[in-house]
Amino acid sequence: MAVTIYGIKNCDTMKKARAWLDTAGISYQFHDYKANGVDAGLLRRWVDEAGWETVLNRAGTTFRALPDIDKQGIDADRAITLMLAHPSMIKRPVLVDGARLLIGFKPDAYSAFFR
Repeated sequence: MAVTIYGIKNCDTMKKARAWLDTAGISYQFHDYKANGVDAGLLRRWVDEAGWETVLNRAGTTFRALPDIDKQGIDADRAITLMLAHPSMIKRPVLVDGARLLIGFKPDAYSAFFR
């Protein structure tokens, strides 16, 4: 199965992750979930495997701009609903290689993932 990296095209962290993959000679497919959306089942898998707290980008401007009432009482289902409505709330990048999943970008974590 091919490696797929999910994120937003113009995100600086995405640019670093894609450059790392290019330099390492790892071929991948890029899925821009802001332009192309994200499948609810796939998002559910990420949340089930990594936890909504890891997948939901609470540090981003989109989440911070939400009314306080929308930020309260978040659980897995509520987080998925928010991320489907606002894909930029999904932490970036999400790297999928078959059944393996890695969220976020740290060069050391990428090296270990592909070791």
